[in-house]
Amino acid sequence: MAVPRVWPRLHDAQRRVLFEVLVHGSQSRVALARRLGLSRTSLTRLARELVDLGLVEEGDVYVSKSRGRPPEMLHVRPHAAHLLGVKLTGNALYAVVSDLTGRVEEQRQLPLRSRDVADVVSLIGQVAAELFAGREVPAAVGVCLAGDVREEDGREFVDRSIFLGWDAVPLAELVSEATGLPAVTSNDVQALTAGHQWFGAGVKVRSMVVFGLGAGIGSGLVAADGLMTGAHGRPGKIGHAHVGGVGAPCQRGHHDCVHSFLTMPAIEVNAGVQPGDYPLVVERARAGEVRALRAFRHSAYALGVVVAQFVNVLDPEKVVITGEGTDMLDFAREEFDRALDDRLEDTSSESVVIDRQPFEFSHYARGAAVGALRSLF
Repeated sequence: MAVPRVWPRLHDAQRRVLFEVLVHGSQSRVALARRLGLSRTSLTRLARELVDLGLVEEGDVYVSKSRGRPPEMLHVRPHAAHLLGVKLTGNALYAVVSDLTGRVEEQRQLPLRSRDVADVVSLIGQVAAELFAGREVPAAVGVCLAGDVREEDGREFVDRSIFLGWDAVPLAELVSEATGLPAVTSNDVQALTAGHQWFGAGVKVRSMVVFGLGAGIGSGLVAADGLMTGAHGRPGKIGHAHVGGVGAPCQRGHHDCVHSFLTMPAIEVNAGVQPGDYPLVVERARAGEVRALRAFRHSAYALGVVVAQFVNVLDPEKVVITGEGTDMLDFAREEFDRALDDRLEDTSSESVVIDRQPFEFSHYARGAAVGALRSLF
């Protein structure tokens, strides 16, 4: 079987079959035909085409209780292609290479010596060459960062990337030129949500909200089994919703919005430590220091307010909370639940499925790799 050296150009029916096996797991041809509304003859032909392309394989006979020949299962070949995912912060690059099932095979973490667009794109090109070396089918590159991604006339532009100081940057085009591969860009929490939807906490969930907590706060939305991107590439904006009380001033001068309490920088201000000393706040809270614990209580309540707003509007099956700044759930979970009960309509905090996920910065990069994979469909 000859495996293609580039990602093959698939027609719609082939993509539908591959998508089903990739996202919903190995299935028999009979089950796939039923699920996709195809005749068995059509499904057999499509399966053979995907096998010949090296993207799926047959095996593991499924023994059913019914009589007749047991059906063979169709499986994705994980190493049929690889994806590069990159997460950019204001001072670092995190990169992973994943197989077709989202499994990370190798990763890198490098400092950004410059925030100049050309320098960052050059670094992405170097990392792509390193991580794709020896892998037969590099398929696509995904890059995510804090900021908005706008599509205009078929082109992607990164807007309002505060940590990098970028605006109106055609990053996907530049990365594609540097790597020789198709490239896509996305907001980092949107990428994280994409990764969870296909290969993480959102598998088999048709509606979900993902909150990423850290230096800022962002949210990603899944509704009717689809990732919401918004009309202007900026869905899930929640930072300036008013919470009440008095906290750290945000960039707009608010003292009572989500940014005043929930982000790591706000927690630092409210706890009375220097910028960047978030670990010290955690240490003081563990020691029972009153001001640190109060900062986390206010943060937990603000998070509950935000979650309640999204639950009221979207009624999701699951709420995923992740990021490097989720310690308020350890120190003040009761305040989070109190905010839910205060702000939810016609339901209680016990009815909301909260899934707190472990976090590493490489998870953003993995989400970007999944975003690159999604673009191939």
